[in-house]
Amino acid sequence: MARENEIRLEVENLDLRRLLAQAGIDAAEQKVFEQLQRILLEELHHRVKNTLATVMAITSQSLRSAESLEHGRQAIESRLLALGRVQDLLLQTSWTSTGLAAILKSAIEPFDSSGGGRFFVQSSDIEVSSAAALPLAMVLNELCTNAVKYGAMSNASGRVEITAAVDDSGEEFRLTWTEKGGPAVQPPTRRSFGTRLIEHSFVSQLQGEAQLAFEPSGVVCVLDIPLASLKPPKLS
Repeated sequence: MARENEIRLEVENLDLRRLLAQAGIDAAEQKVFEQLQRILLEELHHRVKNTLATVMAITSQSLRSAESLEHGRQAIESRLLALGRVQDLLLQTSWTSTGLAAILKSAIEPFDSSGGGRFFVQSSDIEVSSAAALPLAMVLNELCTNAVKYGAMSNASGRVEITAAVDDSGEEFRLTWTEKGGPAVQPPTRRSFGTRLIEHSFVSQLQGEAQLAFEPSGVVCVLDIPLASLKPPKLS
């Protein structure tokens, strides 16, 4: 019986080698492909786990801070859609990096669907790593959502100015979000979950700082981030 199994395995190996040869692939190449497949699967598993952890955190915190079930549903939907948009953006570049201009465009487009050009963007188009793209896009989503509900995008005349540039030293990146023409702004009596996300959670992932001011003329948010936290790692 053992001898029959050995013969059968040998025949199967011969068949496999013949098929690989017909396909122009030798056994050594097949081993490389198998190793590459394993690496890709491990990376996919890692990304899926990270995404699920992000979704769970968004869902849990959004519901915890929601004023009602409907409010919580809307908050979760907005944040998950933003998460999906940045995932789509990164997929186009095989999860390596993406341009800052693409991140800004992807973040603001859903909130300017009328095409009225109410967002004025001046930005250096630097490359942003896949790890930095997500928290940056989520900060922009929180700012856009707040502007639509309470700020410059809640009326017909408001606008948002976004400037983003690297300083003269080439080491610090600053993004400034300025709302104008909206209703008069009153400082909130308590920090919302969205505000905490901006000031702490997402910005801290970038090792940066956020200054959020509720000026009477409109919300102003300044993000200061080390350029090294945004840029893709150099290949050795």
